[in-house]
Amino acid sequence: MQTISKQTLSDTLYCHEIPVLTYRIEYPSFTTTCSQTAAQEINALYAEEAKAAETYCQTVLFSVAADQAGSLLPGAHFPGFQWLLTYRLTYNRGCITSLYLEQYSYMGGAHGNTVRTSDTWDFKDGRRLTLPDFCEPGSPELSWRPAMLQEIERQVKERLSKTPGAYFDDYPVLLRQSFQPAQFYLVPDGIVIYYQPYDIAPYATGLPEFLLRP
Repeated sequence: MQTISKQTLSDTLYCHEIPVLTYRIEYPSFTTTCSQTAAQEINALYAEEAKAAETYCQTVLFSVAADQAGSLLPGAHFPGFQWLLTYRLTYNRGCITSLYLEQYSYMGGAHGNTVRTSDTWDFKDGRRLTLPDFCEPGSPELSWRPAMLQEIERQVKERLSKTPGAYFDDYPVLLRQSFQPAQFYLVPDGIVIYYQPYDIAPYATGLPEFLLRP
């Protein structure tokens, strides 16, 4: 079993006393009763990724924000950039832990941008598990992928009957074109497949999620 603690890197960066960028990076740190070596390796990975994200914010993103703020007319308001990374634990039983991370960035305009990634770990050996690991043993991708996509399409049809316009008209094509096996996480009831904003639906729909039960 895993115990998770939240680690945080955060700051507000200024240019000529103007707050041009705020970032907050949250990432998990694990202890486990399974394999401490695996936990240490996974913790090091998340810490390294968090530090790389912070460096990106302090250099590349800050430079862009400072340039934009400096180009404004005197007295004009600069809303400031935001860069946020959060995570959510979705499954934690035995030696298996699943979670997703969401990166939100705002750099002006009507709204920000969100990108989700996810990880499912086996803390016995530190292995990142993949979607085929939860399919029938020995089942080729040509077998399990069409069945998943058929169930996702069925759920979209059901949702459209209740909320017309929630998905793009050509969603049957888009959900197949945009399907990424890495975009999944575990929950107690099964597996959740998700898509990024705009992949198969308008921005207002958010990140479409589909529960596939065993």
